[in-house]
Amino acid sequence: MDISPEDLLRFAIGYVVLLFSLVIHENAHAVSAEHYGDPTARDAGRITLNPLPHMDPIGTVLIPLLMFLSPYRIPLIGWARPVPVNPSYFRKPLVHDSHVAAAGPISNFILAVLGTVLYIIVLLVYKHVPALQDGGGNSFLFFQLFFTALIQINCVLGIFNMLPIPPLDGHWVLFRFLPSRWAAMLAAIRPYGFFILLALMWTGILGLIIAFPMRVIAGALFSFVEFAWSAL
Repeated sequence: MDISPEDLLRFAIGYVVLLFSLVIHENAHAVSAEHYGDPTARDAGRITLNPLPHMDPIGTVLIPLLMFLSPYRIPLIGWARPVPVNPSYFRKPLVHDSHVAAAGPISNFILAVLGTVLYIIVLLVYKHVPALQDGGGNSFLFFQLFFTALIQINCVLGIFNMLPIPPLDGHWVLFRFLPSRWAAMLAAIRPYGFFILLALMWTGILGLIIAFPMRVIAGALFSFVEFAWSAL
């Protein structure tokens, strides 16, 4: 496949955004667990913005690279090493475990909204400062690619991680609300969850599942950017 310089720039920016977003995601889990009394993640050195302790060879390196080489133009996706959590420290293990699980995807949606606000600010600065319009073409392209990646990737990560499939965060959130019989059935498929995810990714079903909420959430954020650009 032909890879243009813009494709390489898009991937480089997207990968930095992905790595940063995964680090924030895992820190959200770790900080939330510590808030409820579990020091395991801090003791393991996982409350840190250093990406190295969070990186997973497959989810943080191989999968994004394969997605870049794919002929389909889709936002990068991946995962980091799961933060260790010991629910025995929690006063209400089932409830607090679901809160810890939800903290990761929530952090991604917050990053997407924050990216939208910053994108609007940058666009308005370029729009109303003539000097930047005359000589800031390359930097303007960089900011466009950066904030587009920040919004898209975090929307994808938030939606992906809230799917009720083990080992994703969404299955821990769902686990809290299921009757005991259904909860036992969900727990029984945990050893096979990774293979289920691979099958969904390989067949394209995962993309179809994510596509609709992605269009709704990311579409709304980009529509807000366009509205602010035209109205302000």
